[in-house]
Amino acid sequence: MSTGHETKTLPGESLSRHRIRTPQEKKALSYAKDRRNDYGENDKSSRKNIPRTKRILNRSDRHRDRGQLAAATGRVDPTAAEYAETALLGQHSKWDTARWRKRPDVPLGVIVRRTLQRRAPRPR
Repeated sequence: MSTGHETKTLPGESLSRHRIRTPQEKKALSYAKDRRNDYGENDKSSRKNIPRTKRILNRSDRHRDRGQLAAATGRVDPTAAEYAETALLGQHSKWDTARWRKRPDVPLGVIVRRTLQRRAPRPR
């Protein structure tokens, strides 16, 4: 039974396409690819505040949309329905107006370099 995940190899070709890296190469790759939060707050507060900010902005968008659609409730009035639709489409999301953006994380190598510079003894 085939799972569809088998790799086909040519004669004389190894199964693994990845070469084995030395520990030094792994460390350099880790410093380049791994990223850390550099915002300056406690890491736990960042993990909590980012989803909280997203929730608040989405909730305000839903609240605004619900208020706009309240005009179109009840019997169907084409003019009221069209007015509510144009008002709803004319509004901009809080994502566009509030301009909250998560700061990108910094490569681990930069963080380690800064930490080592801070620890280095300063000439007097």
